[in-house]
Amino acid sequence: MADQIRVLIVDDIPETREHLAKLLGFETDIEVVGSAASGREAIEKAAELQPDVVLMDINMPDMDGIAATERLASEVPTAAVVMMSVQGEADYLRRSMLAGAREFLVKPFSSDELTASIRQVYTREREKLSRIVVQPATGTTTPVPARPSSAGEPQEPGRIVAVFGPKGGVGRTTLAVNLAVAAATELGQRTCLVDASFQFGDVGVLLNLNPKNKSIADLVPELETGEPESLDTFLINHSAGIRVMLAPPSPEMAELVTPTATKRMLEALRATHDLVVVDCMPSFNETTLAILDLADTVLTMLSLEITSIKNIRLFLEVAEQLGYGPDKIRLVLNRADSSLGIRVADVEHSIGRRVDHTIVSDGRSVVYALNRGVPFFLSNREAQVSQDVLRLASAVAGSKTADAGDAKKAAQKKSLFAWR
Repeated sequence: MADQIRVLIVDDIPETREHLAKLLGFETDIEVVGSAASGREAIEKAAELQPDVVLMDINMPDMDGIAATERLASEVPTAAVVMMSVQGEADYLRRSMLAGAREFLVKPFSSDELTASIRQVYTREREKLSRIVVQPATGTTTPVPARPSSAGEPQEPGRIVAVFGPKGGVGRTTLAVNLAVAAATELGQRTCLVDASFQFGDVGVLLNLNPKNKSIADLVPELETGEPESLDTFLINHSAGIRVMLAPPSPEMAELVTPTATKRMLEALRATHDLVVVDCMPSFNETTLAILDLADTVLTMLSLEITSIKNIRLFLEVAEQLGYGPDKIRLVLNRADSSLGIRVADVEHSIGRRVDHTIVSDGRSVVYALNRGVPFFLSNREAQVSQDVLRLASAVAGSKTADAGDAKKAAQKKSLFAWR
């Protein structure tokens, strides 16, 4: 018989505790081991019963669910908390996640939502524990390495490539997805794709991925407090050979992801991958700036449209103020062969620098692949647009273009941007 998931129910309303116990009683792999009517009682019961999952109401007398969750994180660390509340505001969600909750359910919820959350949280915690190897001789633990390195040689950190565009609609996400696929399938790079458009990310759509409870939002508690030990648990393996970190599933959860959390995640990914491709949102904020600062290369997208050219010119001015060297910023002209009355030479004259890379226009291949949820680099490998992406992947997968001086200079000059 498979191991059962031991659940402790915490709610100050007796009828709610009874109802939840009845719902879970129908599940053969879930066992309700006890219940509590307050936060303090929950801590006592959890220490005694050692449950796998604690269903915790957020509003209770004596001690609320957030305070109780913080205590459980230190006193009963093996118990994963699923927070419950009638209020779904982002502030409650943020405070719950920072306290250590692994999931947040808004009442009323269905039986399927409840059991799915319990099973997913339990599975994630078991996967997290399985990544720790116990050394028999010493009893110490060491994490399982995700990226092999040569014996006796220090592991060189991977490269971070940020795909950015100061204007939407220029093909940023499409390029980021296919760039990552090309690097993994053709160049043999251990590649991770991060959807950093945290409010309205589309990477999951383009890759036909939509799992619940697997996004950067679920990592926030660990990212805010230190090293993200569960990082591998939230990366999704795609059939193309890339690993994917999705954006939060709902826009209001985007504010959970702070610049500090984002930087810690990218640093951890850099240590275990050869290439980290980040799809940035098309606007300036502190989180986007943190990504651009950390990136070795910033692929800046533009198209043959006057508004796109204008925004690129403004971005280049800001990039100079931030201390980004000309080698760090690489301009990528998408749909470069479109007949829109603007030539590439006109673009270069307007912005005052050359375009580094061009991608041809192939609406048929790109849209067809997008609607199928399959990258066009896989579905139409021989197309010219795929060849252009492969050349770009080969260029950015080479040596790093940013150095420590860039980062220091950027930190000194960032204040110039603050008042713009």
